[in-house]
Parts: sequence; structure tokens; C-alpha cells
Amino acid sequence: MQFSPEDDEFRGRVAEWLAANVPAELRGAGGPGREHEAFAERLAWNRRLAAAGWTCLGWPSAYGGHDATLRQQVIFHEEYARSAAPARVAVVGEELLGPTLIAFGTPEQRRRFLPPIAAVEELWCQGYSEPGAGSDLAAVATSAVADGDQWVITGQKVWTSLAHVADWCFVLARTEPGSRRSAGLSYLLVPMHQPGVEVRPIRQLTGTSEFNEVFFDGARTDLRHVVGEPGDGWRIALATLAFERGVGMLGQQVGFRRELGELAELARRTGAGTDPLIRDRLARAWIGLEVMRAYALDTLEKPADGATPGPAGVEPSVLKVLWSRWHQALGELAMDIRGAGSMTGTDAGDLDAWQRLFLFGRAETIYGGSDEIQRNIIATRALGLPRQARA
Repeated sequence: MQFSPEDDEFRGRVAEWLAANVPAELRGAGGPGREHEAFAERLAWNRRLAAAGWTCLGWPSAYGGHDATLRQQVIFHEEYARSAAPARVAVVGEELLGPTLIAFGTPEQRRRFLPPIAAVEELWCQGYSEPGAGSDLAAVATSAVADGDQWVITGQKVWTSLAHVADWCFVLARTEPGSRRSAGLSYLLVPMHQPGVEVRPIRQLTGTSEFNEVFFDGARTDLRHVVGEPGDGWRIALATLAFERGVGMLGQQVGFRRELGELAELARRTGAGTDPLIRDRLARAWIGLEVMRAYALDTLEKPADGATPGPAGVEPSVLKVLWSRWHQALGELAMDIRGAGSMTGTDAGDLDAWQRLFLFGRAETIYGGSDEIQRNIIATRALGLPRQARA
């Protein structure tokens, strides 16, 4: 991906605005394993970004976006991460549901839901995984039955990030009784603040609770709040997953690069870097990061659905395996560099950044599609190997 002089000028504007506006007290706040940090302040910051025109960059202007090119989106995410600006709280709506509605929603759905997403007035969560349908998402059992002009939803979702603060949830539910696997699923937009919706936090290894269980017991949403046709939810859900692994990956990798630099500095300061094995692992981590960036930039040039830039085919699965294993290994390397000091701390209040990275990293090869599932996708779709037999 080559950047033009106009792109360089855009990068300068982004960097200048962030340098002048990111609150010092919020730098580095939030993110995986730390979503509890300064949530109200980060929400206000996200709304400030929206007011200044720095959200929904890649959306068409007709839907409240800014028609930013793919390169400009990459630049923004990179500079945002480089500035150590706080983790945004509206990512699920802006980067997952918004593009999905633009590609597949009705005009009415776009008018109703896109403006409050762009203004950060409504927050969203993702209702995909279930106790019996995690990586095997096609095994979804949550059901929705039409009752007059509404859907009535019954079932359980799990590992639902930020459900405790969300106003709405896009839910994959089975709307055709007796259907199996990916057939008979629908993609529903469900309000969270209503009778019949219960959110229970899940305590993680880090001591925090950004993931949740969500129970639907007769919860309701309007019939018109189905994206695509009833029974077409699998196709819509897969498109959302492709959007999830879009330009934000480049910003994520800038954050990884900052962590690697800080870890290398720690190794120098403590003397751990004199160990040739530690030096070799640091060098391999740097090489891995360069490989990820090159691969991500290349795959972002390919269309996700024929209309919207983003990863296509097996590329999202390859990237998920690359970054999750890389970041998990970085946490393990951090513990070895810290040595005995890595064992101190007993709860979330006592954990330092490296301990939190190590503990939360245990989940990175599971959430968003486990390593095993991603490797099966790569094997069957890219390498042409036979599908794994199901028990």
C-alpha cells in the first residue's frame, strides 16, 4: 500500500488534531481487559471525536460518514494508536453494525440506526456466541418467533463484550423451527433495555468483567428489525465478521508495536536482554509484526462483499491466527523478561500492564473464532483439504 502526498497531508492533520485534543489523563485507557477504565470519560471522548468528524470515516457521506479512502482509514487508525488515545467505546456499532446496515439494511433501518451510531448516542453489542455455539456458530439455538408485528426472542448468549453498557444488540437467532446449522437463522436488532433481557457479568482472569452472559426470556423487537430476509442471517453474520477484521487491524498492530518497544526497553533496563534466547525471541517478535502488517495491507485491498473494502475469503482467518498467537506469545515473553516479579499481584488492582497482557492473552486464541476453527477454514477453503468429520 503506497501513500500519496495527499495521504501524508491527511496523516499530518490527524496527528496534529490528536496531539492537541487527546486528554492526558485518558492516554492508554481502556482496551481489552481494561474496558472498565474511565468508561464515562471515554464515552465523552468518543462523542467529541464524532463531533469533530473523526468517526465513521469510511462510511459514505449519504449515511453520515466522510467518504474516506481506504488509505485514509488506515492512516487514522495508525495515528490514533500512535497517539495513545483511549480505546473507543462505540467500535461495535461504528465498525461492525454500521457497515452491515449500509450493505444489507433497508432504507428505514439506515435512517433509524445509523445517525445515533455516528453521533455515539446508542451503543451496540454482538449477540453471536452461545454456551453450545461458540466457535461453531452455526449451532445457534436462541430462537425468535413472530408474534403479531414483533419477534419474541428466547435463549442465551455468552462472551458478549460490553453488553452491560449497550443500548442495542444484533442477535443471530433461529427463526425457522426445525432448521439445522446455518439454515433458518436471522439477524435481528434487539433493544437491551426491556423486560426479558438479563445481563450477567463474567469475571475474567484479570479480575475485570467486560464479557457478559445475556439471557433473553421473551424479549421483543419489531418484525422490521431483521437485517436481510428472515432465514438469511448466516450470510449477514459472516459479512459482519469480515467487517470486524478491517482497517482497525492496522491500528491494533501499531499498539502491538508500542508494546514490543516498551518490552525491549524493559529487557535492556533489567539486563534480561543479555540472554541470547530473549534477544532471539524479541527479534522474532519484530519479524512477526512486520509480516502481519505486510499481509494486512495486502489483504485490505480486496473487497469483502463486492462493495466495501476489507478482507475477503480466508484472509480474515489467517490474520486472526497470526495476531492472536503473536500477541499471546508477547505476553509469555513479558513474563520471562520480568522473571520472578511477574508472579506478584493477586487481583485486578494489583496487576501491571504485562501481567494483564499475559492473563488476557490466554483468551485471544479463543474469542473472535478459535484457532482450531480458523485453521479448519484455512485448510478447507484455501488448501482444498477435506472437511473435518463431525461427531
